[in-house]
Amino acid sequence: MRLFWTLLALSSLPLHAGDAPATLLAQPDKELLSDGLTLESKAAEWKIAKGKWVRTAEGIKVEELPADNHGAAGRLNQKLGDFIIAFDFRLDGAKSISLSINDAKEHMARVLITPAAFRVQRDDHDHDGPDKAVVFLNQAEKFTAGTWHRVILEMVGDTMVTTIDGKFSGFGRDELFKTEKASPGLTCAGQSATFRNFSLWSAKAEPKITWKETSAQIAEAMKSAPTPTVAAKAKAKTPAKAKVEAPTKVEAAK
Repeated sequence: MRLFWTLLALSSLPLHAGDAPATLLAQPDKELLSDGLTLESKAAEWKIAKGKWVRTAEGIKVEELPADNHGAAGRLNQKLGDFIIAFDFRLDGAKSISLSINDAKEHMARVLITPAAFRVQRDDHDHDGPDKAVVFLNQAEKFTAGTWHRVILEMVGDTMVTTIDGKFSGFGRDELFKTEKASPGLTCAGQSATFRNFSLWSAKAEPKITWKETSAQIAEAMKSAPTPTVAAKAKAKTPAKAKVEAPTKVEAAK
């Protein structure tokens, strides 16, 4: 148990450019992308589908636009095998934010965060068909507006695990995760949220040798995790799929 909590604590530490995220499941291999999401940082090629995205000195401020009738959404044009994504977020009034993992046509999985809850799930992969989303963890947790938090999402083989602030984690398994993944995306419902320090790493095919023990400990913690209230569940609806247009330049703060 001590090993598990030590690894969680390490995952909350701030990173310098080129540092691999502290992980529970994945063995980091190569850094594929690093974008501080600030005015000064080198920008990755984000494709903006919806919303207003403005780089500031603190990070990229994202807002839903009423005219869109859809949450703000942006994706990276990046194919993925086994991988690790890490980033920081701050809720500044947003109803929810998420990191989505997709394939060439559909949503595959996501971590969704509201001011009152944290959810890890395999997404509905065919929309109008028989497939349904599978929620691995839906945990009541308070995310205070104006406070920075860190997310680390790992996928290796059929397994997905997400850790927030090095304090709590959720994981699940699905055969779908073994297929080729693509276009990781950030979303924001409402106004507004800020993101920073986004990094993407490839992972080795074999999980950490400590994963079996670690996953058993996470599973026990998930069993006793507090569940959100009915009101919090209602706010945490999975964002609808947004059509991603040609690359759009992200605005810079004036």
